[in-house]
Amino acid sequence: MSAIAAALKQALRSPLLPFWLVVALLPFARSAEAGTVLCLIGCLFLFARHPHALREHPGARLLLWLLGAYVLAALISCFGAVAPAKSWETTASLLRYAPLGLYACFAMRREGKLRALYFAVGAVLALWAADAWVQALTGWSLAGRADGEHLTGIFGAGNPKLGPSLAVLSPFALWVARERWGRLGLALAFAFLLGPILLAGSRAAWVCYAVVALAFVGREARSLRQFVVLGAAAVLLLAAATGLAWATSARFQARMERTLAVFQGTSQALDTALTGRLDIWRTSTRMFAAHPFNGVGVRGFRYAYPAFAPSGDHFVTEESCGEGEGACHPHQLLLEIAVETGAIGLLAWLAGTVLAWRGWRRADAAARALAFPATVALAAMLFPLNTHLAFYSAWWGLLFAWLLSAWCTALYVLPDAAKEGSHGA
Repeated sequence: MSAIAAALKQALRSPLLPFWLVVALLPFARSAEAGTVLCLIGCLFLFARHPHALREHPGARLLLWLLGAYVLAALISCFGAVAPAKSWETTASLLRYAPLGLYACFAMRREGKLRALYFAVGAVLALWAADAWVQALTGWSLAGRADGEHLTGIFGAGNPKLGPSLAVLSPFALWVARERWGRLGLALAFAFLLGPILLAGSRAAWVCYAVVALAFVGREARSLRQFVVLGAAAVLLLAAATGLAWATSARFQARMERTLAVFQGTSQALDTALTGRLDIWRTSTRMFAAHPFNGVGVRGFRYAYPAFAPSGDHFVTEESCGEGEGACHPHQLLLEIAVETGAIGLLAWLAGTVLAWRGWRRADAAARALAFPATVALAAMLFPLNTHLAFYSAWWGLLFAWLLSAWCTALYVLPDAAKEGSHGA
């Protein structure tokens, strides 16, 4: 525990603070933007002192290319958007991710600082999970009572983001546990996070955590036999946790019963299991067919939805996002990119993916090992065979940019023994 406390202390008293704050304040709505503001101020001071700092940091340049692909898709979608004011406003807001990422790259140029960030993020996740366990056992958390359908923990009632946040960020906590306490620590940390993720009721979070578990099993296994043994152990742990949650949580039982409706074999049962996602996805395909090149505009989905939805669509009649609007977003990454940014946006994201793959391939083995938590977190977040939150929304988009920044930083971090050079944020 002393190592975690030391890392947390360093995060609070060092240049890590602005970047770490983004994650620490995620449960508190737009408060996380305080970290982006501080990162912007740090970047202004950095480039005022060292105008050519970018030339000396390949990770910062890679980050700008990746963010460029992300923003370019949004920018092109603004032309002819169904809600131009919303699309232009969203695209302009994306520019704040550049100083966020650049600050990370220069503030954590040494391995020790990157490790301190991992430990500090792990401490935050431990707090969230402990608070969620208290809420599961008592009905109360630091943010009050849970709502009727989800375990919400520190995120508060009506804000069901605990599950996705814990699942996507879990690689940092698992990495810390493995570094500090070995395989036993990794297993205990996995179980400690598993309970809140299951009880939070987000099936997308369950899939994300399964991806994370598979990645860590692959990392620990030294042979195919070990992979099978460790994988089987993880499956048994998951089965035991699922059975316990089923027996003790009416909320989880209701969620599972809805999920298991998929095996009834009818289209209606499948749509029920997916909470109406099939209707959204069918409407999304019609929207893409009508706007194939640059889409309906980022964050314009809800405004375009009523014009393409069939008569009586319950997302329109129930006014799920607002008066005269439909479903809030496509709930699937590839559909979101296709519908809101069109084929051009898909190509921009593909180009970004290729650049990221090349950057990862060119990094040495030590750099890839250091980047492992961020790599797995991004893989879980972007896993295509899942439902997703909106990647161009203010909250999920910020977390995506944060992970991308941490990943680019980790791939090009300097060993502690090496001299950092003249630049630091």
